[in-house]
Order: sequence, then structure tokens, then C-alpha cells
Amino acid sequence: MPPIGSRSSSRTGGSRWTSLSLASRLRMGKKSDKAMVKDKNQSSVSQEQQDENSSKTPEPHMCSGHFQADFIELCRRNNVTFVTPIVLRGKPQPLPSQVPEGKPEKGKDKGKAPPQPEPEPEPELTEDGEPIETPPKTYVTKEKFDYFKPTIDVEMDNPDKTDTVCEVYIRGWKIDDTMMHIFRQCWPSMDKLHTINLWHAGLTGSTVSILASFLPVCATLKNLILDGNTVKEENFGELIGEECLVQNVSLRYCSITDKGADSIGTALGSAKKSNTKLLSLNLNGNQITDVGAGHISRGLRMNRNLLCLSMSSNKIGDKGVVKLAEALSRFSLKHEEVVERRRQISEKGSPDRNKSPPLSRRAHSNDRPGSVRSNTQTEKDKSKRDKPSAKKKDAKGKDAKEDDKKGTKGKDDKAGTKKEPRGTRASMAADAGKNAGKTKDRKKKMTPQEQEPTEASEVINPLLEVADYMDGELWVAGNRVLINLNLSRNQVDEEGVRALLKAVQYQTTLTQLESKHSGTGLMRINLQRNPISSDSEALKKLHDLMLTKDPFYKPSPTPDAEAA
Repeated sequence: MPPIGSRSSSRTGGSRWTSLSLASRLRMGKKSDKAMVKDKNQSSVSQEQQDENSSKTPEPHMCSGHFQADFIELCRRNNVTFVTPIVLRGKPQPLPSQVPEGKPEKGKDKGKAPPQPEPEPEPELTEDGEPIETPPKTYVTKEKFDYFKPTIDVEMDNPDKTDTVCEVYIRGWKIDDTMMHIFRQCWPSMDKLHTINLWHAGLTGSTVSILASFLPVCATLKNLILDGNTVKEENFGELIGEECLVQNVSLRYCSITDKGADSIGTALGSAKKSNTKLLSLNLNGNQITDVGAGHISRGLRMNRNLLCLSMSSNKIGDKGVVKLAEALSRFSLKHEEVVERRRQISEKGSPDRNKSPPLSRRAHSNDRPGSVRSNTQTEKDKSKRDKPSAKKKDAKGKDAKEDDKKGTKGKDDKAGTKKEPRGTRASMAADAGKNAGKTKDRKKKMTPQEQEPTEASEVINPLLEVADYMDGELWVAGNRVLINLNLSRNQVDEEGVRALLKAVQYQTTLTQLESKHSGTGLMRINLQRNPISSDSEALKKLHDLMLTKDPFYKPSPTPDAEAA
């Protein structure tokens, strides 16, 4: 057994070791607590900075007109996961026979023999000895998965400059509200953009409203094509509002019913406002019936700018065609149109009626009404009125003196007191000849616009045209600005053709009687593939009448003309 002293010494050494270890642990614990506190403070500071950065709104991106750079930056800011690539629109490659060859210069290639055609290279053979097919030259092939990926096809005036995008084509992929808001920032800044084509883009009522909100800002936009977009709300009338600058709109195969035709007819024209920029409207392949045709005709009553209207492949019958013919020939004004006509006539007769009086009336009277005026003011007015009369008297006196001088000169010339030298008349004739030559050269250089200044033709409001009072109603002339009407593949029969014939006859007689008429009337009507018989007399008369109005019609030569 070990001695008792050794046990006591070991116990004392163990107690010291335990006390030292506890102290070191306490110190380490304090250090670790301090480190934890520092980490917590740093993390809290970083979170506060992140919260501040998130609370700060980012500066809006100013588009520069470069479509690709602006589109990528806006997609990044809107957290768009897949950025649609922007590529040049594919075009068919020209055939070798269609490539124009340079004209040979005269005098250089006289003695030379014509160049011989290069021999065709031998076709490459496979392992089995069969010739390998060469890739096609009229089109470009793509992989099957690349073909179905969404892209934005563009055309540029200059492919080397990214700010010359003039046409945008989006086909076969859905445009949501976020993407339309991105286009809302990009497209108005593009100075040369004139065509937007969104084919089967899955548009909705909200995306159509967003598109309609920035169309007036696109100053150079002329063509808008939205074929194949079925919109439940059918709010296409917002696209052709009064402020819209688009000239050609195509809404083919958009499943437009009478509800959409109502909004389009209201946008075309009403008693108080109408579209003054749209030239062509294509509504082919929709579901418009006689009721919808009546809505479109209501817009044609007050519209004097649309030139071409196409409603092929719809469900329009005789009743709808009668409404259209009425808008093209003459119609009676409704109550709201009569009220608007009276208001416009009264404003045209007295344009200063609604204006406030000028401030000069009460400029000299702060405490009394403008009708009371002081004597000093009236005296000043009298003096001002008298001054021009004095000037006129002085002018008359000067004119009389000049006339006396001219009279004395004439007498002296008749008496022969003053003689012209011999060379003066010859020099005057030479100068006159020079001046005449200069004026001829100027006339040759002058453009037709400089020779005959054109006057700006003002569009007359249809409500202000001459009206006839018959049977208690006011009747005005119809629309004679529309020149092309397409009603093929509908349900038009004999009654509708007769109504169109009467409308065209009325337009022709009206244009012959009036020297200054607003429009030439219909020049082309398409009625193919309708249930009407080809032997119909009304159809034959309409066909013969429209032949004479066709600008490209050439009458068959007569025997007398051939003999001459």
C-alpha cells in the first residue's frame, strides 16, 4: 500500500489542476461569448443594410433606343428567368439566276472572248458509292428543338446598327403582363419602328389595354397586326382610339363577335369623336353577324378617313349589308347627332362666345367694374383714333406732290427737253433678255409644290354637311371616303346586292353633281363566294357599274379605234 503522505499530495495536486481547468474554461467561455456578440452585431448590421437597400427604389432605366440592350436590362430588373433572344428575321436566299450581274463596260471587252462557265464539281460519294445530297440553297434548316424555342424576330434598316430596328415579329408564344410592360418601355424609344406583328401571342384583355396605352406614344408606328389572338373581353376598340397614330390594323381570326364589333364601331366614329388616322381595317375570319355589321356601319357614318374595310369569312347577311349601304349612301340623323350638330353650328357661327373677356378691360380699374372708365382714358382713346387720320392726310399730300412731279416729268419728256443716250435702250433690252433667261431657269428648277402652293384640305365633319329635311328628319350624305369593301364568303343574297347597287348609284350621281365633293365613293366591292346567283340582274348591274369606277380598268378597244 502506498504511504498516507503520498495520497494527500496527489489529492492536493488534483484539486489545483481542477481549479486551473475551471478558470481557463471560464476565460474561454467569456471569449466565446464576446465573439458570439460580435457576430450577432455584424449580422444585425448586415441585415439592416440589406433592409435599407431593399427599401430604396431602384432608379428607372432610361431606354436608349437599342432594342436588344434595353430588353435584356429590363428583363434583368423584372427578374425574368428566361430572356428571349432577339434575332434577325430569316429571309429566303436568292437563287443564282436571280442575282443581278454587273453590266460590262463599253469598249473594254470587245476583243475578249466571253468567259467560259466553270465546270461543276464532282459530287461526293458515300461509303456505298451513292452521291451525298448537297444542302438546300433556298432555305435554312434548324434543329427540331431550336425551331420551337421562343424568339423575337426583327428587321433592321442597317444590320450593323442595333438602333435601326423597324419591324418586330413575335409568333407562337404567350406575352404576359410583365413582358408587355417591358415592351411598353422599349418600343416608344425606337425611332424607326413602323410594324408590330404579334401572331398567336395569347393576348388577354389586360395586355391589350397595356398595348393600347402606349400606342399613341409610338410616333413612327404605322402597322399593327394581331392575328390569331382570341381575347375574352374583346376590347380591341381601345387599339384604334382617337389619339392612336396607327394606319393599318389587322385582327384576322380573333373570334370577334358582335360585342367586339360594337367597341370597334364606337372607336371608328361617334357623334362627338372619331378616329382620323386609320386607313385600313381587316376583320377577316371572325364571327360578326348582322348585328355586328350594324355596329360597324354606325362607325362609318361619322368616320371620314377609313379607305379599306375587309370583313370576309364572317356571318353577315342581307340585313347587315343594308345597314352598311345606308351608311354609304345617305342616312337620317339620330337625336344625339342632331344635338351635336346644333352645338357645332353655334360654335362655328360665334367662336368667341365661350371665351373669357380680356384682362385689358379691368387693367386700369382695380376697385370698380370694367364698364366704368375715366375721362382721361376716353381722351386717350380719342387721341389714338385721331392720329391715324392725320397720317392719312399727310400721306395724301405726299401722293399729290409725287403726282405733280410725275406730271411735270411727263411734260418735259413730251417736249423733248431730256433725251436718252443711244446705248441705254440696247442695254435695257439685253438686261431684260438676261432676266427672262433667269426666270425660265428658275421655273424649270422650281418643284410643282413651289409653283402651286397646296392648301391644306380640312376634313369636314359629317354633321356639318348640307342636310335635307324630309318627313320630320334630317338627312345627310353618307360616307364617300371608303373605296374598298370586302364582303366575300358571307351570307349576302339578292336584297343585300340591291342595297349596295342603290348606294353606288347614289354616290356616282352625287359626285357628278357636286364639283367639290368629299371622296369618290366605292371603287371596289368583293362579293365572291356568297349564296347569290351569278345570273342575278342586280349583281350584273353592280358589276358593270363598278368596272367603270375601277382605276385599273381599261375598256376594250372599239373597231373604229382599231381602224384608226
